[in-house]
Amino acid sequence: MDNEFLPLFPLELVLLPEEPLPLHIFEDRYKTMIGECLAAKEAGKGQQEFGLVRVNGQALSPAGCTARIVSVTHKYEDGRMDILTVGKRRFEILMTNEDHPYLRGAVEYFDDDGPDTPGDSDAEPAIEQFREALRRLRQSADMPVHIPKPYRYLSFRMAAALPFDLDFKQRLQLMRSEIERLALVRRAMDVFLNQLDILQEAQKKAGGNGHGR
Repeated sequence: MDNEFLPLFPLELVLLPEEPLPLHIFEDRYKTMIGECLAAKEAGKGQQEFGLVRVNGQALSPAGCTARIVSVTHKYEDGRMDILTVGKRRFEILMTNEDHPYLRGAVEYFDDDGPDTPGDSDAEPAIEQFREALRRLRQSADMPVHIPKPYRYLSFRMAAALPFDLDFKQRLQLMRSEIERLALVRRAMDVFLNQLDILQEAQKKAGGNGHGR
């Protein structure tokens, strides 16, 4: 029965599929949890992933995304560790279990109802818009963005790299249509680019006469 439960890691963030996430593990219960996932990974069987679930105040989100450990980047003498993970599978929590030192949950995994890879006609303008958003965000005239085909989970990959708020990312995580997600991310990028325009114009005015806000 234990293998049917997914270890849960509540944090104030939202993890998306394909999103890289570095974590610093310092609490004893999570050292135990990560240690068990690493042991399962080494053995090639057992529960190798853990579920990252957003905490909003005292409330636990009803859904989350599993994280697979890519590597342990640093180990400390006191047992703390830095790890690199990547988002994999989305899930809904059916029930929680507190028999272990860390929280676990019975979960149901879900994916998109249709194709999770957009066609070129949808993907290419989105990628160009994404490239412009990164160029403006990082203030770099030359911003190479290499997203090889197939464009699986393109919306998640773009949203993970931009400073969207947690409510928006949670909404994306729950959506089951890549085409609808991609359209929503493109609208969000439009808003983001417009906000950058307003900010840059205000900075120009402030630099010119000292009265811009």
